[in-house]
Amino acid sequence: MIDEKDLAILRELESDSSRSTKAIAKALNMPRATVHERIRKMREKGVIRGFTVIPDHSKLGEPISAFILVSFLPNSSLSQRELAKKISELDGVREVHLISGEYDILLKVRGKSMEDIGSLVIDRLRQIEGVGRTITCASFASVKDEP
Repeated sequence: MIDEKDLAILRELESDSSRSTKAIAKALNMPRATVHERIRKMREKGVIRGFTVIPDHSKLGEPISAFILVSFLPNSSLSQRELAKKISELDGVREVHLISGEYDILLKVRGKSMEDIGSLVIDRLRQIEGVGRTITCASFASVKDEP
């Protein structure tokens, strides 16, 4: 589906998606038109889903990250996917993953304080029909955090 040249372009874009095709072409010693066309084709095929900005969350007032494991109560009127979608709409929830194992859903959340995270869990998350047990794990530091 993609070759080494496409992978090289992807690595350049992952390091800084705001770089111009001209700058990427120069770094990879490729014609600019080739880089432009390969990016277009990767977008068409869905290899590149979009371009993003990686904010510094501590400078945006959300320095605290936590991960929450959620068990699904199958006797609710919601399916597990519907529950995950509903959870994804809560403020502060950044990622929602359906997982295997003892728990069914994994969340990555951000907040201004542990109290803020606690309020998210107690006052909003646990009030949603279909949410069973939860375990919250605070993150001390992120060693690697990629979008």
